Amino acid sequence: MNNRKRAGIITAVIVIGLVGFMTMFNAGSPTPIVNWPVETYMGLAFTIGWLSHMPNWLAYVLAAVVLILMIVGFYKIGSWIYGLIAVKR
Repeated sequence: MNNRKRAGIITAVIVIGLVGFMTMFNAGSPTPIVNWPVETYMGLAFTIGWLSHMPNWLAYVLAAVVLILMIVGFYKIGSWIYGLIAVKR
C-alpha cells in the first residue's frame, strides 16, 4: 500500500467524512461518543424511512449504502488532495 492510499483512507474514515457526519447527526445529544456510529446509522435510517414512507428494511439498506458511498467519496477526495500535495518523483 503506497502513501497515497494510506492518506486517502485516513482522510476518508477518520478526519473528514464519518466524524463530521456523526458530529452533525449527534450535536446536542446526550449520547456518549462511543455510541455515535450506531446512533448515526439509526438516525439516518429513521430519516430516510420517515421522509419517504418506505419499508423499514429498505430504509436500513439505503442508510448503509449512503454511509458506504460517503466513505468511498471521501476516500477519493483524500486521495486527490494527497496527490496535489505530494511531490512526484
